This record gives sequence, C-alpha cells and structure tokens, in this order.
Amino acid sequence: MPKLFPVQEIGSLAKPKWRTKGLRQQLSSQDLSEAEEWATKLGIQDFHDRAKSIFKTGDDKMRVKAILELSTLYGLRLFEIAGVDNEGVGGEQQRVEMYEHVIKAVQGMNLLGHVHSFDNKYFNKGVAESKISRKHPIYVPEFLDVKKYAHRDVKVPITGPYTLVDWSFSGYYIQKQHASSPKTRRIEAKREFLLDIVEQVIRPEIRDLVDAGASWIQIDEPAVTTHPEPQEMELFVEAWNETVKGFNCKFSDHTCYPSEIGYKVLSEYAPKLDKCDQLALEFANRDTSRLGVDKDSREGYGDLKHFVDAGFSGEFGLGVAHVHDFTGNVSSGAGKSVGRDFIESPELVRDRLLFATRIVGDPAKIWANPDCGLRTRTWDVAFAKLANVTHGAELARETYQ
Repeated sequence: MPKLFPVQEIGSLAKPKWRTKGLRQQLSSQDLSEAEEWATKLGIQDFHDRAKSIFKTGDDKMRVKAILELSTLYGLRLFEIAGVDNEGVGGEQQRVEMYEHVIKAVQGMNLLGHVHSFDNKYFNKGVAESKISRKHPIYVPEFLDVKKYAHRDVKVPITGPYTLVDWSFSGYYIQKQHASSPKTRRIEAKREFLLDIVEQVIRPEIRDLVDAGASWIQIDEPAVTTHPEPQEMELFVEAWNETVKGFNCKFSDHTCYPSEIGYKVLSEYAPKLDKCDQLALEFANRDTSRLGVDKDSREGYGDLKHFVDAGFSGEFGLGVAHVHDFTGNVSSGAGKSVGRDFIESPELVRDRLLFATRIVGDPAKIWANPDCGLRTRTWDVAFAKLANVTHGAELARETYQ
C-alpha cells in the first residue's frame, strides 16, 4: 500500500540575501555568515570549500553558477530534514520569478517593466513583438543540479502556458487579427499566442526535462481562475491538452488564490484535463485557526467538494499551511502566532487532512503541502511549518493504521 498523506513542496522558498547579492557582485565573508549558520543546521559539510571557491573566482559566470548550485543544495536539504517526501527543485532557488524566468528565454518577447502581482510582489510584464520561439533551455540546467543532490523524489514545477500568455501583452498576435469585433480579435489573438507558447516553448522544455530524467511535471497556472468565462476556460483546457500530449510522465496542475467562484468554475473543467494526475490547491489561507473536523472548523476546505462532484478522479495536493501574513486568534492546540506568522500545530494539519479525506473518500488520493510556496516567509518559519506538516501527516496516517 502506498504511503498515505505524503508531503510535497509546492513552490518557492525565499531567496537568502547572500544568494541575491552574489548574483550581482562579489561576496565577503560577512555576506556568507548566514549561509555558514545554515550550513551547520542543514549538514552542508563542504561549505567552507565552496565558500573559498566563491571568494576566489574572478569569473562572474562561475561565481553565479556556484552560488545558484549552493542555494539549490540548501533548499533540498531544508526540505529533506523537515521530512518532505518530494523535494521538488529545492525551492526554485535558480529562478528569478515564475513569469520573468521563462519570458527572458523567449525570442520575440520584450520585457516592459514591473507591475504589481500581490502583497509586495511584482513581475516584469512582457509583450510579444514577433512570432515567439525558445532561445535556450529554461529549467533543465536547474534540474541537472537538483539531480546531483536530491536524496528523495523530485517534481519539476514550470509556469503554464495560459498564465504566461495572460500575463503578457499580445502585441504581434493582436495586430494579425482582422475580425470586426474587438472581443473576437482579442480571443483569437490569445489562442494563437497560447498555442505558439505551447508548441515553441513549453513542449520543447518538457521534452528536454523528460529526456533528462524528469518523471513529474507540475504546471503552475495561477491566472486561470481570474477569467472564469467559458471561452477562457476552454482555452486553458485546449492549451493544457496540447501541452501534455504524447509525454509519458506524471502531470499535476497547481492553481492558487482563486476568486470567490474560481475553484467552482475550475472544478467543472478539471475532468477535461488530459493526463492530469493531481490538482494542487490552496485552502489553508482561508481556513480557521482552530482544531476540529466539522464543517465550521474547516470552512476553508468546502470547495474541495466541487471537484469531487464534478468527477475529477485524480489526487489532490492539499494546502494545509498558511503562507502569507496572519492576523487573528489561534485556539488552544491549533498552533501559535509569532509576529506576522502562524505556525500550525501538527494536530491542526491532521484535522485538515482528515476532513479532506471525508470529502474525497480515499486517503490515498491526498498529499499534504503548504498553500503556494513559502517565499514570503523566512527560512526559520518555513522549516517550522514544513516540519509540522510532516508531523501532522504522520498523525493523520495513524488514523488508518
């Protein structure tokens, strides 16, 4: 019988200061003091040799490569020591940001400037100025580093085609359209742009990853529920099915922070997604901070039923850890509030998993994970949360033994 309630990472960790600064300029021993502290916590035994190499090299490219490789190793070990079963790619330490990281590698796209995303986060919005194509592999160099150091299973998250197009200006593609209706021109341009992204960028990337040994690809599509109109949802489904066609690996969709009706709409289309083995969804950020497996206590997980009722038969990556700033009261036994952070107790994680199991019906279909990465939290907080998610999954597992 497979392990019940396995734990997975679902996105990025915060970038350490030494990692961010080191990509732009030489580092001092003081800059790496935080890295040295974490080297002890994470068991990075060759840290001092790596640090000396970073200090000595005068080659910017070699310094950047060494720093990215080291920060990836740190991310993997943090997940491993916290007990995570699938380490992903070590918290996406080699990526600038989920959108820009891809767009910078696309011929025909031009970055225009930063626009607000959420909280204090921004992304560098691009425009298609000509027919697009991939300049070079995007995720494969990172994956090859991950393969060298990972001790557990690896899942490769990539930004999905619908989100890449939705967050871009269509430019070249809208100018090609001749329909009389502006709405028709917009949707036709988006479809052509979308299918080009799939064929010219995303499929070649997946092909390279699979050839390099990747067995699980997570497609991140946060933009999809921001446009619940049927035409837009059908575009998403068409792009997904074209993306996964012909590949022999596991695929999962990750869609977070929907509008009020977002998950209800997504649930109607989820059964149409070919080869979608798992939906990774956000729930903890909207849930209560008290123990219990009743509906009132677990009000954040009600939308899960929409997917079951619609007939989605795959797994669920269940968000059981809150990842943004927290305000509110925490009931006895549910965890603790520390400044802007909420550290869930293992018992609260357990109750969220058990409540979800009642809805889904099969505990083997549920994975435990944070909501949408932990990049807004410090590494200390991220580690504490992940360790409690792991412990909470163990408590939930005991119910079925």
